[in-house]
Amino acid sequence: MKKSRTLLESFKYAVSGTIYSFKTQRNIRIHFLTAITVLLVSPFFNFGAIELLIIFFTIALVIITEMINTAIETTVDLVTEKYHPLAEIAKNVAAGAVLISALNAVVVGYLIFIKDCITSPGFFFSGSGMRRSISSLWVL
Repeated sequence: MKKSRTLLESFKYAVSGTIYSFKTQRNIRIHFLTAITVLLVSPFFNFGAIELLIIFFTIALVIITEMINTAIETTVDLVTEKYHPLAEIAKNVAAGAVLISALNAVVVGYLIFIKDCITSPGFFFSGSGMRRSISSLWVL
Protein backbone atom coordinates (compact mmCIF):
# COMPACT_ATOMS: atom_id res chain seq x y z
CA MET A 1 0.00 0.00 0.00
CA LYS A 2 1.33 3.39 -0.91
CA LYS A 3 1.62 6.16 1.61
CA SER A 4 -1.30 8.58 1.83
CA ARG A 5 -0.41 11.81 0.06
CA THR A 6 -3.53 13.88 0.05
CA LEU A 7 -6.52 14.37 2.32
CA LEU A 8 -8.79 13.06 -0.43
CA GLU A 9 -6.76 9.85 -0.67
CA SER A 10 -6.99 9.43 3.11
CA PHE A 11 -10.78 9.68 2.93
CA LYS A 12 -10.76 7.21 0.05
CA TYR A 13 -8.85 4.67 2.17
CA ALA A 14 -11.18 5.24 5.12
CA VAL A 15 -14.28 4.71 2.98
CA SER A 16 -12.66 1.65 1.42
CA GLY A 17 -12.04 0.18 4.88
CA THR A 18 -15.60 0.86 5.93
CA ILE A 19 -16.98 -0.75 2.78
CA TYR A 20 -14.66 -3.74 3.23
CA SER A 21 -15.88 -4.19 6.81
CA PHE A 22 -19.50 -3.96 5.71
CA LYS A 23 -19.06 -6.44 2.86
CA THR A 24 -17.06 -9.04 4.76
CA GLN A 25 -18.28 -8.89 8.37
CA ARG A 26 -21.72 -10.21 9.23
CA ASN A 27 -21.75 -8.59 12.67
CA ILE A 28 -21.04 -5.11 11.37
CA ARG A 29 -23.97 -5.45 8.96
CA ILE A 30 -26.12 -6.34 11.97
CA HIS A 31 -24.79 -3.28 13.82
CA PHE A 32 -25.51 -1.01 10.84
CA LEU A 33 -29.04 -2.40 10.46
CA THR A 34 -29.69 -1.93 14.17
CA ALA A 35 -28.29 1.61 14.03
CA ILE A 36 -30.49 2.52 11.07
CA THR A 37 -33.52 1.12 12.87
CA VAL A 38 -32.73 3.10 16.02
CA LEU A 39 -32.21 6.28 13.99
CA LEU A 40 -35.50 5.78 12.13
CA VAL A 41 -37.42 5.18 15.38
CA SER A 42 -35.78 8.00 17.34
CA PRO A 43 -37.86 10.85 15.83
CA PHE A 44 -40.98 9.25 17.34
CA PHE A 45 -39.63 9.89 20.83
CA ASN A 46 -39.27 13.20 22.56
CA PHE A 47 -35.48 13.15 22.85
CA GLY A 48 -33.42 16.16 23.73
CA ALA A 49 -30.04 17.00 22.27
CA ILE A 50 -28.16 15.16 25.03
CA GLU A 51 -30.13 11.94 24.53
CA LEU A 52 -29.59 12.10 20.76
CA LEU A 53 -25.87 12.70 21.27
CA ILE A 54 -25.68 9.68 23.57
CA ILE A 55 -27.49 7.55 20.96
CA PHE A 56 -25.15 8.71 18.16
CA PHE A 57 -22.06 8.19 20.34
CA THR A 58 -23.23 4.73 21.37
CA ILE A 59 -23.87 3.71 17.74
CA ALA A 60 -20.47 5.03 16.70
CA LEU A 61 -18.75 3.22 19.58
CA VAL A 62 -20.20 -0.14 18.57
CA ILE A 63 -19.31 0.29 14.90
CA ILE A 64 -15.81 1.58 15.70
CA THR A 65 -15.02 -1.33 18.03
CA GLU A 66 -16.32 -3.79 15.43
CA MET A 67 -14.06 -2.24 12.80
CA ILE A 68 -11.05 -2.35 15.16
CA ASN A 69 -11.89 -5.99 15.86
CA THR A 70 -11.90 -6.66 12.12
CA ALA A 71 -8.53 -4.90 11.72
CA ILE A 72 -6.96 -6.93 14.55
CA GLU A 73 -8.35 -10.23 13.25
CA THR A 74 -7.12 -9.48 9.73
CA THR A 75 -3.67 -8.48 10.98
CA VAL A 76 -3.33 -11.60 13.13
CA ASP A 77 -4.38 -13.78 10.19
CA LEU A 78 -1.80 -12.00 8.03
CA VAL A 79 1.01 -12.64 10.52
CA THR A 80 0.31 -16.28 11.28
CA GLU A 81 -1.77 -19.08 9.86
CA LYS A 82 -0.90 -21.40 12.74
CA TYR A 83 -2.57 -21.46 16.10
CA HIS A 84 -0.77 -19.30 18.62
CA PRO A 85 -2.03 -18.54 22.12
CA LEU A 86 -1.09 -14.85 21.80
CA ALA A 87 -3.00 -14.58 18.53
CA GLU A 88 -6.00 -16.11 20.26
CA ILE A 89 -5.69 -13.60 23.10
CA ALA A 90 -5.50 -10.68 20.66
CA LYS A 91 -8.61 -11.84 18.83
CA ASN A 92 -10.52 -12.58 22.02
CA VAL A 93 -9.70 -9.22 23.58
CA ALA A 94 -10.82 -7.40 20.43
CA ALA A 95 -14.05 -9.41 20.38
CA GLY A 96 -14.51 -8.61 24.06
CA ALA A 97 -14.28 -4.91 23.29
CA VAL A 98 -17.11 -5.30 20.78
CA LEU A 99 -19.15 -7.24 23.32
CA ILE A 100 -18.69 -4.54 25.98
CA SER A 101 -19.69 -1.77 23.57
CA ALA A 102 -22.73 -3.76 22.40
CA LEU A 103 -23.83 -4.38 25.99
CA ASN A 104 -23.39 -0.66 26.65
CA ALA A 105 -25.64 0.03 23.65
CA VAL A 106 -28.32 -2.26 25.05
CA VAL A 107 -28.22 -0.49 28.43
CA VAL A 108 -28.25 2.97 26.80
CA GLY A 109 -31.14 1.96 24.55
CA TYR A 110 -33.08 0.54 27.46
CA LEU A 111 -32.57 3.59 29.65
CA ILE A 112 -33.34 6.14 26.96
CA PHE A 113 -36.15 4.46 25.00
CA ILE A 114 -37.92 2.67 27.84
CA LYS A 115 -37.77 5.75 30.07
CA ASP A 116 -39.50 7.79 27.38
CA CYS A 117 -42.18 5.12 26.87
CA ILE A 118 -42.86 4.87 30.60
CA THR A 119 -43.07 8.63 31.14
CA SER A 120 -45.39 9.03 28.11
CA PRO A 121 -48.07 6.31 28.36
CA GLY A 122 -50.14 6.14 25.20
CA PHE A 123 -47.37 8.00 23.42
CA PHE A 124 -47.82 6.29 20.07
CA PHE A 125 -51.59 6.66 19.98
CA SER A 126 -52.11 10.16 21.31
CA GLY A 127 -52.27 13.29 19.24
CA SER A 128 -49.58 14.94 21.36
CA GLY A 129 -47.25 12.00 20.69
CA MET A 130 -47.70 12.46 16.96
CA ARG A 131 -47.05 16.21 17.25
CA ARG A 132 -43.89 15.51 19.24
CA SER A 133 -42.79 13.01 16.60
CA ILE A 134 -43.24 15.52 13.81
CA SER A 135 -41.39 18.21 15.75
CA SER A 136 -38.57 15.72 16.47
CA LEU A 137 -38.24 15.05 12.75
CA TRP A 138 -37.75 18.76 12.17
CA VAL A 139 -34.96 18.83 14.77
CA LEU A 140 -33.11 16.09 12.92
